[in-house]
Amino acid sequence: DGIEDSKDACPNTPGPAEYNGCPDSDGDTVIDKDDACPNTPGLVALAGCPDADGDGVADKDDECPNEAGPAENNGCPWPDRDGDGVPDKDDLCPDLVGTVANNGCPEVTEAVRKTLLDYAKTILFDTGKATIKPQSADVLNNIADILDDYPNVNFRVEGHTDSTGSDALNKRLSGERAQAVVNYLIEKGIPSERMTSVGYGEERPIADNNTREGRRTNRRVEIHGETPNN
Repeated sequence: DGIEDSKDACPNTPGPAEYNGCPDSDGDTVIDKDDACPNTPGLVALAGCPDADGDGVADKDDECPNEAGPAENNGCPWPDRDGDGVPDKDDLCPDLVGTVANNGCPEVTEAVRKTLLDYAKTILFDTGKATIKPQSADVLNNIADILDDYPNVNFRVEGHTDSTGSDALNKRLSGERAQAVVNYLIEKGIPSERMTSVGYGEERPIADNNTREGRRTNRRVEIHGETPNN
C-alpha cells in the first residue's frame, strides 16, 4: 500500500495513507479493525454499524431495527396498549386512555364533575333518617359506574341538610347520609380507600332556607373528585 511497515498501523493489509495504511471496506470512515460492522456502512458513534431507525441502538443489537425505541428495551418502543402516549411501565391505568399529566389515567372533566353533582343531588332518603330510598338505586349505580372509570381519583361524599332542627342533629344526620352513600358504593365495588364522607349539616346552604323549595334544595348529597398528588 506504499506505506512502510514501521509506519503502517495495518502492515499486513493494504490501506490508504489517510487511515495509516488500514482498510475501510465499507467506506464509512471507520477502519475495518475498529469497525464492528466492517462490510456495512454505519456511524462512527456506533463503531461503524448502521442504525436504520435512528434510536441510537445499532441494528445488529436492535430487536426492532425499523422502529425507534430506547436502549433499555433493546431498541424497541415500550408497549402502550391503550395508546395514550404513556408507556405501560409508567401508566397507572394501562387499559384506560388517559393523559401524560395524570400518569396515563383519565382526568375528571368539568362535564363529569357536573354529572356527578347532578346525580348526587337526586339521591333521596327517608325523612329524618339516613336510609336511602329504593328509587335512588339507579342513580347510585350510575354514580358507581362513573367512579369506576377513574381508578386513581379519590372522591369526597358530602351530606347537607336544611336549617330545620338543631345544628347537632343536622350535622349527625348529614354525616350518616354521606356515609350511607359511601357504603352503597363500596357494595358496588368502589374501594373504600378512594372515598371519604363528611357531614356539613346546615353549614353550606345553596338556597334560601326560608322557603319550602329552598329547604328542599339544601337537603342534598354532593360528590367531588380529586386526583391525588403523585
